[in-house]
Amino acid sequence: MSSGMMILIGELLIGLLVLFGAVISALSAFGLVRLPDVYLRSHAATKSTTLGVLCILSGAFLYFMLYLDHVSAKLLLGIVFVFITAPVAGHLNGRAAHRTGVPLWQGSVRDDLSEAIKQEQTREQ
Repeated sequence: MSSGMMILIGELLIGLLVLFGAVISALSAFGLVRLPDVYLRSHAATKSTTLGVLCILSGAFLYFMLYLDHVSAKLLLGIVFVFITAPVAGHLNGRAAHRTGVPLWQGSVRDDLSEAIKQEQTREQ
């Protein structure tokens, strides 16, 4: 494969990653505005935003690696940090909201956390 073709494939891959990440992040922001309760908003804020940010950071990492011949440790640390912390923070926010009595949306069909808390309380007694 020629060098020009490799450059074209690299540019296309980086562009698609960044575009996909931006679209997912925008949909996540839309979900924050439109979803009815704190639990669903937390899901939109953590799961899809994490994927969007990871795609954008991966695109930036590939750009630096392929076009500037520089492996960015800062971008790798950013990817790992976002991947680990965002879902955990969302889970803890949802758990804190549940423990303080924030009601579920009336359309919710399942509440697994209340069952787990009841089981935990019966074990402690």
